[in-house]
Amino acid sequence: MLSNIISLGDKIEMQEMERSIVATPDQQKKVYNSTVYDILSEDTLEITMPMEQTKLILLPVDQEYDLVFYGATGLYQCFARIVDRYRTNNVYILRVELTSNLRKYQRREYYRFACALEMCSRNLEEEELQAIEEKAPYILQPGLPLRRSVIVDISGGGLRFMSVQRYEPGSLIYCSYYLVKDGQRKQYEVIGRVLAANELQNRPGTFEHRVQYHDMDTNVREEIIRFIFEEERKSRKKDRLN
Repeated sequence: MLSNIISLGDKIEMQEMERSIVATPDQQKKVYNSTVYDILSEDTLEITMPMEQTKLILLPVDQEYDLVFYGATGLYQCFARIVDRYRTNNVYILRVELTSNLRKYQRREYYRFACALEMCSRNLEEEELQAIEEKAPYILQPGLPLRRSVIVDISGGGLRFMSVQRYEPGSLIYCSYYLVKDGQRKQYEVIGRVLAANELQNRPGTFEHRVQYHDMDTNVREEIIRFIFEEERKSRKKDRLN
């Protein structure tokens, strides 16, 4: 039960999930402080309205936030939507509805989302490797042969995929896949370092790879994390309907 994990008065840190494309870095990192005021049900809470100095922060209804709870047994994280705001007993309240399961807190970029996404990959050319090692500007060479594979889980820090092509652990590879962004498919071309490559016992000739993104742009990483959050919310909503 929710009340077994969090308690009245527990501190909460809130961070807006949807970020404007033109937001400044300071705006992107804005964190609001709140506390648990009441637990109404397994997915609905009343929390105190954040304040800065003596000024109330009127967070908008229908906006979604990333919440981190400071519970007695550790940190817990979930995503929630503000459904109402009001005053009760002279306390300004936000009523929030959880849109994801409450879980032990871990850094956002390392939350792994199980999936089945098509991907194309290849080893990097010598010129590409040299430019990356020297941290020089480079353009990935187009038109080179690509190997097809399937991503089985993805995070903001890396991915795991299956392929009949085995890549050497420690090597840098090119990965290309599509995610849905704002209702449209968008191609992501990233460089990853192979952490492990193991042949599947039940499928000889197929290799499981674990890859960590290399020198990824912060905006690209945030888009991937946002995709994961959105897919998780869809899955939770579908489970509720069923």
